Amino acid sequence: MSKTSVNARLAMIQAFANFMDSGSQSATVIFYEGVQPANTSVAADSNNALVTLVFPEPCIKDVTTTYVELHPTDTANVIKSGTASWARIYNGAGEVAADLTVGSDITLANTSLVVGGTLFIQSIKLRP
Repeated sequence: MSKTSVNARLAMIQAFANFMDSGSQSATVIFYEGVQPANTSVAADSNNALVTLVFPEPCIKDVTTTYVELHPTDTANVIKSGTASWARIYNGAGEVAADLTVGSDITLANTSLVVGGTLFIQSIKLRP
């Protein structure tokens, strides 16, 4: 499909957000330092994990004609100092949902995370 309607793309994004809510746990996003894997089937190096943030259930806050907005995450403690270069979103079943590049796919006020510091995501809008 080279071109899809806005409504079709929004339906795909909402299906993605529903996928995030699947499973018995809450969806999470983990920020990592180092090189991002080539694709989501490559395991992330847990030694490079800086912080894990948890989404509430359900994670969808709002669906509009231009985006699906997710609720803010919890506030979590940074477990390792480093520069966040990428993040991986997992659904409630622990399955990989998406990888995000910090700076282009997701923006942090400060990418230099310090052990003992805190981080949360105020707003995530998935756009078709």
